[in-house]
Amino acid sequence: MASSDLFDRVAEAAAVVRARIPAFPEVAVVLGSGLGGFAERLTGGVTIPYAEIPHWPPVSVAGHDGRLVVGAAGGTRVALLAGRTHLYEGAQPEEVTFGVRVLATAGVKTLILTNAAGGINASYPQGALMVIDDHLNLTGANPLVGPHDERFGARFPDMTEAWSRRLRRLATAAGRDIGLLLTRGVYAAVLGPSYETPAEIRALRTLGADAVGMSTVPELLVARQMGLEVLGLSCITNAAAGVRAQPLSHDEVVASAGRTADRFARLLERILARLGDETEPAAAEP
Repeated sequence: MASSDLFDRVAEAAAVVRARIPAFPEVAVVLGSGLGGFAERLTGGVTIPYAEIPHWPPVSVAGHDGRLVVGAAGGTRVALLAGRTHLYEGAQPEEVTFGVRVLATAGVKTLILTNAAGGINASYPQGALMVIDDHLNLTGANPLVGPHDERFGARFPDMTEAWSRRLRRLATAAGRDIGLLLTRGVYAAVLGPSYETPAEIRALRTLGADAVGMSTVPELLVARQMGLEVLGLSCITNAAAGVRAQPLSHDEVVASAGRTADRFARLLERILARLGDETEPAAAEP
């Protein structure tokens, strides 16, 4: 797809979204596998199914609803993407990141990316919530490859601080507010859809990864190119291959995310409350 065609498609989709929701929020959250229930906690929610937004790619994976929801949580107006498209579905990188481009074009400035991930760090218990400090892009794809349209941002965006230090401090403080001690770590993004072998997990651990998943990083790359400040949160739904003896399944991932959903929702609400309170400073980073 030519870059000008992509820009026009994004602009058309954003125009439809803004027409339905004129005062579009500046904060957005992408909900990962099994975490879509957070949308039901919003007050004054307005829902737009993806199918009603031009050019929006379909969502086909269990645990992903396929709708844009705008409402309030923690006293802050927020846009939620309940459902995402993945590279392993055969989607192109520009399709995987289409929703983030639309959000940025519609006026979002702060983006929270969430996912369900496998725990590589053996100290992480099942159900742990991890703040992403950094990432490894091992998907073999980058949505910024191809013809460049400067209207999306820089050709060579800097990734020195891909994941906002300010937002990481804020998330840690929000966790303390509600009695949650968050883990911190490096997220490795792989293509999937097969789960990793024990040998691959050993290699990822050697590279410095604490958790592994099949999403999030393509969206981060586009968000940073477009100037968004980004926070990443992983729900450690299972131990990665070789860390524990039991086999892995997507049903387990979705079920585990569901069991963690209440704690995750409380954390998100507190993060959003802190984002909405410009006078409250974040605690010092540990």
